[in-house]
Amino acid sequence: MAYRDLRDFIRALETNGELRRVGGEVDPILEITEFADRAVKRGGPALLFEKPKGYGTPVLINAFASMRRMELALEVSSVEEVAARIVEFLEMRMPEGIVGKLKMLPKLAEMGAFFPKTVSKAPCQEVVRTEFSLFDYPILKCWPEDGGRFITLPLVFSRNPDTGKRNCGMYRLQVFDERTTGMHWQTHKQGAEHYRRNRQQAARRMDIAVAIGADPATMYSAILPLPPDLDEMMIAGFLRQSPVEMVKCRTNDLDVPANAEIVLEGYVEIGELRTEGPFGDHTGFYSLADEYPVFHVTCVTQRKDPIYATTIVGPPPMEDYYMGKAIERIFLPLMRLQLPEVRDIAMPAEGVFHNLILVKIRKSYPGHARKVMHAIWGTGQAMFSKVVVVVDEDVDVQNYSEVLWKALNNIDPERDLEFVKGPVDSLDHSSRLANYGSKVGIDATRKWPEEGFTRPWPGVIAMSEDVKRRVDELWKRAGL
Repeated sequence: MAYRDLRDFIRALETNGELRRVGGEVDPILEITEFADRAVKRGGPALLFEKPKGYGTPVLINAFASMRRMELALEVSSVEEVAARIVEFLEMRMPEGIVGKLKMLPKLAEMGAFFPKTVSKAPCQEVVRTEFSLFDYPILKCWPEDGGRFITLPLVFSRNPDTGKRNCGMYRLQVFDERTTGMHWQTHKQGAEHYRRNRQQAARRMDIAVAIGADPATMYSAILPLPPDLDEMMIAGFLRQSPVEMVKCRTNDLDVPANAEIVLEGYVEIGELRTEGPFGDHTGFYSLADEYPVFHVTCVTQRKDPIYATTIVGPPPMEDYYMGKAIERIFLPLMRLQLPEVRDIAMPAEGVFHNLILVKIRKSYPGHARKVMHAIWGTGQAMFSKVVVVVDEDVDVQNYSEVLWKALNNIDPERDLEFVKGPVDSLDHSSRLANYGSKVGIDATRKWPEEGFTRPWPGVIAMSEDVKRRVDELWKRAGL
């Protein structure tokens, strides 16, 4: 049965030995970050700070910071199960004959169960506050040079003014004062696209709602690289196999998860910008201060005794690495739908998502690796991939040592590196311009005569199996 809310998830984490309660006072200014960073680097548990210094609201962090916790969040024994469910739905075809169609009905009914459900009463509206301060909540200052306190795990809801469809994204919010924050809409994100469309329509304001703390599948859905206008709440329903209950905000027309802990309602004034940052980001470096829209909070609704859910990013691996690793496994079937030659992919933690992607392919024709590189650069958020390394299908891309060994042996740099220019991640501090720079593809596959390689290609050194079997027995006799 799906988790109803964040509290259900906390109980599951605790039952499975994946959560530690911290009873002593710990300051949300820097100290909670240091706790969380040490915990994730040492393979430690999720942390629930019951008495953050100066506050009565508990703080949950590192709730997704291991593959085991990701499995608990998605209620599976392996995230590959989610990928298998996606494949099942992608391959679903209407069968011939009345019997076949009747057998299909349960699957169709299951699809209908993914859509969000609107309710009139909600735990997130137990308390409605029009007089408030954002500093009433234990919002973290994560790193010493941060521009201020940041809400780091928000579900930010907006609506496309052309289609009326909602978007839910996770965009950090720097707290400027008691009632305003920054709205970190990077130019490639859907929230930024909604903002641009409102500006084109000469709108004065854009309604925004921000939910903090919900069931894990709903929180996770906000970071998924989905096509535009595909409702994240429907995908959350798919992940949790139960519809997400939504409730209308008290002061605008947006809907938010009914079981959220805290909801910030308000608006963005079109054209109003303010300096946001610096911020210690997932690249492991500080992202520089820049101009971003301002979110005006007009109303706060919450549970009577809310729990503040948060995260930190910084030098990898951090909690976001495990969230991204699950995305890698879950969305591989979707990539293979477009690129069936792709056998596997890997995004090492040190690549911080956009800097490096390793791709294993079944090579079928000359130049095949380069075709795959360009396809990746033309696919959704994969367009930001600064370095794409393509290897043959006998290479285990999850074994980074093997990839390095074989790739470095297989390439002639002048021949096998291809440079292109295009959009890059907004957080890439090395690009010549903001949001625009160069990328490189590395063809580390074995080269064919049809690709102009006429020398013999050597085999990999390996001992014969019969010798291995004989030495297995001799090894035991030698007491080794």
